[in-house]
Amino acid sequence: MFHKPPTVSSALWEPYQKGACLCTIEFKRTQLSAASSYSVGFKFEHGKLHKGGSILGTIFSASRKPRVEPTLRKREAYPQNVDLPPVLPKQKKKPYPIPFKKIKQVAKEDKKLAEMGIEKPLDPPKNGLLAPDLIPVAYKVLDAWKVLIKGLGQLLYVIPVYSCNECSEVHVSHSGHHMQDCLGPTNSKRRSFHSWIKGSINDILVPIEAYHLYDPFGRRIKHETRFQYDRIPAIVELCIQAGVEIPEYPSRRRTKPIRMIGRKVIDRGGLVEEPQPWRAANPSSLVDLDTHGACERFPPPLPSDIPKIAQETMDAYETVRFGVTKLMKKYTVKACGYCTEVHVGPWGHNAKLCGEFKHQWRDGKHGWQDATVDEVFPPNYVWHVKDPKGPPMKGGALKKFYGKAPAVVEVCLQAGAQIPEKYKPMMRLDIVVPDSEEAQLVA
Repeated sequence: MFHKPPTVSSALWEPYQKGACLCTIEFKRTQLSAASSYSVGFKFEHGKLHKGGSILGTIFSASRKPRVEPTLRKREAYPQNVDLPPVLPKQKKKPYPIPFKKIKQVAKEDKKLAEMGIEKPLDPPKNGLLAPDLIPVAYKVLDAWKVLIKGLGQLLYVIPVYSCNECSEVHVSHSGHHMQDCLGPTNSKRRSFHSWIKGSINDILVPIEAYHLYDPFGRRIKHETRFQYDRIPAIVELCIQAGVEIPEYPSRRRTKPIRMIGRKVIDRGGLVEEPQPWRAANPSSLVDLDTHGACERFPPPLPSDIPKIAQETMDAYETVRFGVTKLMKKYTVKACGYCTEVHVGPWGHNAKLCGEFKHQWRDGKHGWQDATVDEVFPPNYVWHVKDPKGPPMKGGALKKFYGKAPAVVEVCLQAGAQIPEKYKPMMRLDIVVPDSEEAQLVA
């Protein structure tokens, strides 16, 4: 016979005395930590009473479950502050974006199918066919890319940008900062201070180019034949392979899929000679796709139009980044694990142009691996300046109080655009930068 627990009321205990029942009683334990609220439940189950007066059985159980507050999830969506992006060492290979164990597992499965003589199952666009649902995305990315180049070309008339003459540092403000972190060849003579010069649009949008291929599944580019192919922005080449039609840069559109066994292509529909209409084309029609000379092509904006242009540029930047992320989930893009070279296609090229870490061991060949979005469309983080017309930013103990943002976001923000919330944690907007004397007293 069970006795009534002291924490259970008489109204809840009365049904257990009359007959069989099943219920759960919950109450809070006050001695638990306030950081995690728990509920303790007691469960009683009585069997039915037979004529002989015997009870089949009684089950008693207790459970303790954590209670998740729904408001905590909203707070975790955008943290207050995040760490600055890490700087990868040049004397080391880049980490694989896909875990190496998963790469080995997929290669092992493909090898097993090849040994059995079974073709590898391929879906568009891995089999050479276009993905119909991504064609509108490619056109949208290319249109936003043109708007982004035009907007930055106009905003650079009113937003000053400085770049270091010795290293890759960029600063968006009316004057360069005074941080001693220059890694140029003559930094010891300048005590690691930067040598600032006027920047250009290529300092904001880092030019990442790739070879244009008429047939990505055709002949691979060799070192001797590399001058027979055009170099265009990698984003433009990705849009062309995703279905965008540009007469100056034709692309082969297959009607039958390719067939592969393991890593060997057994049927690619034959090799087709690449047409070359670009020799007779008007080069002026391709100017909008490149950042070269963007500031000279567009006139200075009116003061009343600057916030509007800044917001359109910010929206175009987000459209390009979202679209490239969506396209790269289906279309293969390769990047060198040592340098900044990018190749849009299922395999990398064979041009021996890598001059980074241990390139002598590889005879100048690139170490191809799957590319990330930041390698195709680099964010190019710069220091966030709260007061562009104020005194220059100082290094030393004050450096840990500053935040960073992509260069395009910083330019648009200073021009009057509303930036997305996801960039604000890294910019550290809620941190007050102390004076140089106060910074030494901060732990």
